[in-house]
Amino acid sequence: LASQYGYGEMRTPIFEYSELFERSVGESTDIVEKEMYTFQDRGERSLTLRPEGTAGVVRAFVEHKLYNGPLPAKYFYFGPMFRYEKPQAGRYRQLWQFGVELLGADGPLADVEVIALGWQYYRELGVEATLVLNSIGCRQCREEYKKALVAYLRGREICKLCSGRLERNPLRVLDCKEDSCQRELEGAPRISQYLCPACQEHFEGVKAGLAGLAIPYELDDRLVRGLDYYNRTTFEYKTEQLGSQDALGGGGRYDGLVELVGGPSIPAVGLALGIDRIELMDPPALKAAEGRRGVWLVTMEPAADKAISLVHPLRQQGVMLQYDLLGRSFKAQFKQADRSNSRWTLIIGPDDLEQGQAVLKDMETGEQQQLALETLVQLVSNLEGVK
Repeated sequence: LASQYGYGEMRTPIFEYSELFERSVGESTDIVEKEMYTFQDRGERSLTLRPEGTAGVVRAFVEHKLYNGPLPAKYFYFGPMFRYEKPQAGRYRQLWQFGVELLGADGPLADVEVIALGWQYYRELGVEATLVLNSIGCRQCREEYKKALVAYLRGREICKLCSGRLERNPLRVLDCKEDSCQRELEGAPRISQYLCPACQEHFEGVKAGLAGLAIPYELDDRLVRGLDYYNRTTFEYKTEQLGSQDALGGGGRYDGLVELVGGPSIPAVGLALGIDRIELMDPPALKAAEGRRGVWLVTMEPAADKAISLVHPLRQQGVMLQYDLLGRSFKAQFKQADRSNSRWTLIIGPDDLEQGQAVLKDMETGEQQQLALETLVQLVSNLEGVK
């Protein structure tokens, strides 16, 4: 999917210097305050297992001066992230994420493309997701909103953690899940009322772009995401199928992060999608992908060597091919073919070699047919479910 949109893979280390996450994610965020796995190496340098993927991609982008190449630059990543959280369904200390980052484009169409990629991902999996959208503005209009929010919340009954955050980073209060904070926020000023004309125009462009692609969305003034580097567009994909763990993934624009990490001023937008919660939902497309696949060769001496040489070219055609390595009986090999979840079984015994043919069995239907050995590779490589 990422390659369809023109994204190339970037692989970054599992751990980075702790300062990278403290500066980019934000010292007052839950991730930095409570959830990072941090340790010192033998050189007494503070290192952290990556809690998210964007900071590492941006660090590599800056360190290797990739901004000198063609822009916009498009990268995707896939791998494990680590957060010290209370383990429960849909929330793990090692979590898997797929993400994309688009660096070098500041217009709303870039935001729309990234959002559309995530939307297509869930559609192709058969997952019912709701897109939730917001704009938290730029640094200038956000400062005006912060003043209004602090003035509203000061003296109100918010949780202890948010009381400490109120002066340092009041937007984090909007992200709090405590009932007391949620109640107090019901009458709070809305960020949409404080957007400057440029941010308002950008947000209208995002909404118009989504409408043009027939992607529905809901607006949520409290959607700030859990990371400090976001500005302007923020978004999440949510579901009603996972109870309280309703967020499947999300992202937003982070125009100041490249400069914060030491590079030039380059706008950027990205998303990260959780893989573990998708597996919990067990969508139809995932079941189909986990169905029977590949070919199992059933053979035995004295035909084994010749049979293997005949079918080996299937692997060069991209076919998933397995065969017995333990010299087991035909019966045992058939059992192993079934256990391996192979879609097709190809039978080539001594008599089959003499007759110049093989027997092909469909493991889903049980139907069998004979194939001529000289056309075997061509026919089998084009079967459904072999790759």
